[in-house]
Amino acid sequence: MRMPSKKDPGVSRPVHIFWKIFFYCWGVALLMILVIYLGLFGKLPSIEELENPSMMSSSEIYADDGTLMGKFYLKDRINVKYQDISPNVIKALIATEDERFYEHSGIDVRSLLRAVVFLGSEGGASTITQQLAKALLGQQSRMSVGRVIEKLKEWIVAIRLERNFTKEEIITLYLNMVNYGDETYGIRNAAKTYFQKEPGELRVDEAAVLVGLLKGSTRYNPRRNPKAAMNRRNTVLDQMARNDYLSKEEARALKIEPIRLNYLKLDENSGIAPYFREVLREEIKTWCKENENPKTGEPYDIYKDGLKIFTTINARMQEYAELSVYRHMQNLQKVFSSQQNIKTGTVWNTPDAKAILETAMRQSDRWRNLKEDGVEEDEIRKSFLQPVRMKIFAWNEKRESDTLMTPLDSIRYHKQVMQIGLLAMDPLTGDVKAWVGGSNFKRFKFDHVNIKTKRQVGSTFKPLLYTLGVMNGYTPETIMPGGPINMGGKMIDGTGGPMAICLAFSKNPAAVHLINTLGVERTIEFAKQCGITSTIPPYPSIALGSADISLVEMVQAFSMFPARGYNVKPNFISRIEDRNGNVLASFRAETKEVIGESEAYVMTKMLQGVVDRGTAGSLRWAYGVQGQIAGKTGTTNDNADGWFIGFNPQLLTGVWVGCDDPFLRMLYTAGGSQMAMPAWAYFYQQVFNDNSLNIDPESAFIPPSNMQNEIIFDYDPFEKEAAQLPAEGEEGNKSSEYIDIPIAPLPPKQENTAGDTASKKKSVPKRVFSKEDGN
Repeated sequence: MRMPSKKDPGVSRPVHIFWKIFFYCWGVALLMILVIYLGLFGKLPSIEELENPSMMSSSEIYADDGTLMGKFYLKDRINVKYQDISPNVIKALIATEDERFYEHSGIDVRSLLRAVVFLGSEGGASTITQQLAKALLGQQSRMSVGRVIEKLKEWIVAIRLERNFTKEEIITLYLNMVNYGDETYGIRNAAKTYFQKEPGELRVDEAAVLVGLLKGSTRYNPRRNPKAAMNRRNTVLDQMARNDYLSKEEARALKIEPIRLNYLKLDENSGIAPYFREVLREEIKTWCKENENPKTGEPYDIYKDGLKIFTTINARMQEYAELSVYRHMQNLQKVFSSQQNIKTGTVWNTPDAKAILETAMRQSDRWRNLKEDGVEEDEIRKSFLQPVRMKIFAWNEKRESDTLMTPLDSIRYHKQVMQIGLLAMDPLTGDVKAWVGGSNFKRFKFDHVNIKTKRQVGSTFKPLLYTLGVMNGYTPETIMPGGPINMGGKMIDGTGGPMAICLAFSKNPAAVHLINTLGVERTIEFAKQCGITSTIPPYPSIALGSADISLVEMVQAFSMFPARGYNVKPNFISRIEDRNGNVLASFRAETKEVIGESEAYVMTKMLQGVVDRGTAGSLRWAYGVQGQIAGKTGTTNDNADGWFIGFNPQLLTGVWVGCDDPFLRMLYTAGGSQMAMPAWAYFYQQVFNDNSLNIDPESAFIPPSNMQNEIIFDYDPFEKEAAQLPAEGEEGNKSSEYIDIPIAPLPPKQENTAGDTASKKKSVPKRVFSKEDGN
């Protein structure tokens, strides 16, 4: 057919203009398509990229029993295969979004013409393939010209998808890509989030709810807008009946049913062991940088490559650890908050305390936002003195409370919340079993187990010094001198006695005598051999725990006792797999022999004396923890830090307690035995009562073959001395007045534990705590 020309006598001018516009439009459209295809309006995805949209899938974290702990993602997406998706989802999607999905080749001309004629009032024209193309391209333009370009891009990509993929592959890619609301991407995450099911288990009505979300993930969100969600679900059911996927009677019956959600979304604040997962994130990022993905030629990406990370964390032990923290810290916080200088606020009157408040105020979001809005500093300061409604942390079921408070008081309040770190590991394999980095991850992100977090360790350092002494000929019977004794110019007072008694009651003069005899440099060298990488100052005061060391390092250092002389570095990753289950890397703990088996056994028996006779004696008579237990309490100046590291032959656990700002100190306590040890006791009560964990409370420390019948030390002759409980003053705290920390009962839902009988006592007798010398 030839184009009419001006010279044709029978052709009117309007007809001529119509054909001219028609061919111009087609020419422009073809030119635009060519330009887009060549990538002048942005690069189009390659076939390889279209084949691998799963590169944007989340990495999953698993506990040692396969329990999903959480995910690492930019967009929360886990991909599944076509056969793993319920047919109910496939039918609901096709019936609602693209009735002729199996008939077209990416573009539904019939729907396109309908949309043009009725200007979209009778439904859109985008096919499932086009919607997938839009999702792959990530297009969101609202400008008319931009949207036209984007629509042409979608057509090109849709046609390429249809040429290179089967219909089943396209629908699987689509369901894995799209957003189902609440920042949940992919059908598996949607099924898990809204119904706690795998996508293959979804019923018809549940599938209809999820497909309904595709029309508007906020508007039809069943959690936020249940009425609108039900109406949309019923529309999907009607569409399924219209397309003969359901009978009208089935659709009618399902439409009268309510939406039964079982909603649980995993985010960084929820899930198992959130503090641990952040440490794991950094570890996996480092691994990814050092390992290349053979499919992309680039380093693995923690957020896109769908890695499966299997950890050593035991889900039940982690639960027990978090419950133990809750049981202890709510009581400890009440005692701390009732302390006079905390209750009256006088603790904040010093220049240093005011400087800390000033820094916290300036680093707050409120200050930053007002500053960006151009508000003067004087006005910003005034705003911090005006009471406002807010949520604050509280030791209740929700871990928060609504209150009226000034922002400045809120800063004070949250800084006065006592923090905790708890790390449990298998001392033989190094597998980390539980990790609690603080009181509440949502409010307090700072992790107190992390190797980057250093605090003064107090008397928990003494076992390392005593071990060095045993290696150099000292025995439990060796008589250690009392004070006064010179520690680098400072005179240390206190009594002496046999080495075993001095360790059991944490007598400071004995530790000072050892470091003066063995040498500061040799002590530091040995600490490094035990896995301590923190910088230790070369001063004699390290004998009493003046060095700042992390909890994870101290737990590693103690591993040589239950591991019979071997230092075992904590390990928390078992293996890493790709999304298809192929093992990419496996991990084991690093071990090295640092002391002999006999020396380890002698030290273990002396540390048992700490629990059976010394500063940790309340583990027995107050908390009812039985079996062979060894450990050491620790306290720093004025109770800024409380420590307890203890173990049985199968499980080693360290606990630290204090405030983030060390000037906030818990006065009038016995230090580590009251501040940290109760959380350890609650944890072991539950672990010992759970037979599924295979931690035997009757397990015994096995002596070396050359020490089978040897009595390491006879404490009986010293019972009289122990009963006198000399109050010689602990490190930096000369007060002999101690308050009681209530013993928390287990919640009613828990089974009876070994500590329940002990928990009936109203308080811990005050007289016991005065016997600590260095705690």
